[in-house]
Amino acid sequence: MASDNPLIRDRFVDFLLHDVLDVTSLTRCPHFAEHERETFDLYVAACRRLARSRLFPTYRAMDEAPPRLESGRVIVHAEVKRLFRELVDLGALNATRPTSVGGQQLPMTVAALAHAYLMAGNLSAYGYVGLTTGAAHLIEAFGSDALRSTFMTPMYEGRWSGTMALTEPQAGSSLADVTSSATPTSEGHHLIRGSKIFISGGDHDATENVVHLVLARIDGAPRGTKGISLFAVPRLRLDAGGALVPNDVHVSGVIHKIGWRGLPSVALSLGESNDCHGWLVGPPHQGLRCMFQMMNEARIMVGLNAASTASVAYLESLAYAKERTQGRSITEKDASRPPVALVAHADVRRMLLRQKAIVEGALCVLGAVSRYADLSEHSTDADERARSQKLLDLLTPIAKTFPAEKGFEANTLALQIHGGYGYSSEYLPEAWLRDQKLNSIHEGTTGIQGLDLLGRKVVAGGGNTLALFADEVLADLAEAEGVSGVDVASIATTREALHRLVALTATLAQRGVAGDVEGMMGHSADYLEAFSIVVVAWQWARMWAAAARREEDAFVRGIVRAARYWIATEVPRVLQLAALCEGADRSYLDAREDEL
Repeated sequence: MASDNPLIRDRFVDFLLHDVLDVTSLTRCPHFAEHERETFDLYVAACRRLARSRLFPTYRAMDEAPPRLESGRVIVHAEVKRLFRELVDLGALNATRPTSVGGQQLPMTVAALAHAYLMAGNLSAYGYVGLTTGAAHLIEAFGSDALRSTFMTPMYEGRWSGTMALTEPQAGSSLADVTSSATPTSEGHHLIRGSKIFISGGDHDATENVVHLVLARIDGAPRGTKGISLFAVPRLRLDAGGALVPNDVHVSGVIHKIGWRGLPSVALSLGESNDCHGWLVGPPHQGLRCMFQMMNEARIMVGLNAASTASVAYLESLAYAKERTQGRSITEKDASRPPVALVAHADVRRMLLRQKAIVEGALCVLGAVSRYADLSEHSTDADERARSQKLLDLLTPIAKTFPAEKGFEANTLALQIHGGYGYSSEYLPEAWLRDQKLNSIHEGTTGIQGLDLLGRKVVAGGGNTLALFADEVLADLAEAEGVSGVDVASIATTREALHRLVALTATLAQRGVAGDVEGMMGHSADYLEAFSIVVVAWQWARMWAAAARREEDAFVRGIVRAARYWIATEVPRVLQLAALCEGADRSYLDAREDEL
């Protein structure tokens, strides 16, 4: 294992923030006006230091000693409490939140790429922070002043942690089938009763309390998603004297996972003694609408986790390929010559370049999406806010899914480069591969993201959002085309793929309008992949143009090499995927149970 693994390349992150995303321009927004490039760079540097000095060195120990259930409580690795406090002191928990609630008011663009280092160092340790931020932000956005004081403040201070408690054993991802109940009382709270499962961070001994943001149905609420409400349900509640007392929230089991072993995933039982108090967050029966704030934030966080996990494995395999000697060049005839480093072999370079194209392409997508998030909330231009929100909504399924699916492929390549050592626990690629798989399941599986993209996002506003996206891509491609050093043919290939994607969308949408829902949605996973390829090619074109403006060196040549690779090897696949989506293949649509 390379002890000096940088986790993510510093120069690439700096290039992305300043050359591609122009993050300093966000200081034109009054919300970020107190910042400047120096404060952005200082925060990124602080995250780098903590990730490398503390998080990465604890990763293996936490992976090898997962949480355990003792006398009804979850006990986590001893390092978790120390790491959580260091992350709180760093400001990671509320970096993007307003100064009015104790935050640093940083752009999400800066925080996302800074926190990618923390995730690459130890994704489980960061998970406690990311979940708490999302839960506290929900209460900040939709809770009353009393709820903010009671729950949000101790969460942002790092005294309490938070979770999202959606999934139920019988319902899985189908939130319309949530059955947990909430009975109103005259004392201002509801009595919650039900079961939740796969709750990340759902119990632990790293903080004094855990606050669950729970979806449940108020007695008499309508069926389906329109009858779901959102509640803050703490493990311990405050009594009349201000002391913390049990709130009838119990751990009924700990899930034994192949990855993310440092962060517990638990099954919860709520209200076994009919004494579980929950406080309504937001309007009654609109809990899912409120929860989508945290879910969408979590989807971007999952994408960041996936890109970061792919990055640390890529850089580990690169270091190994440079150090490990094996075999000789295919042109070498003299068997007495010393063996060469793995990186001298063409197929190893292919695997490394593919990892680079996936990792850095994914990070650029996530940076771009984060920038849209910043502008959608804080731009002073109403049109820019609206445009950015539409693009953020459209691209969130890609920002979550591409890093997870292609990141898993990148992780398999990192393991492959290690050869026999790759699947041994002596080296870390096998652990990162285990971690990575969960990212395609977390916060909506790939199948759900495909349905969301094709069934909702691209047809939103009668196709106006897709047209907005196409205009954005075409403008950037035209700009890149005018930069000396950018290959015009590669840009033309990307433009052709975009036009094909837009035409495919129109064809599928017409099927849906005509009532052929299966004909529209049957290949939604293939549509999602085609869309993702175009989005990543767009970002590589932007990076290519930015790199071409700099003085040439190995870093610049690496950017150009990866851009050429992605456009040459992946973009032509869009035409094949489009044909598949439009074609008559019904192999799995018509397959019967006994044929599978």
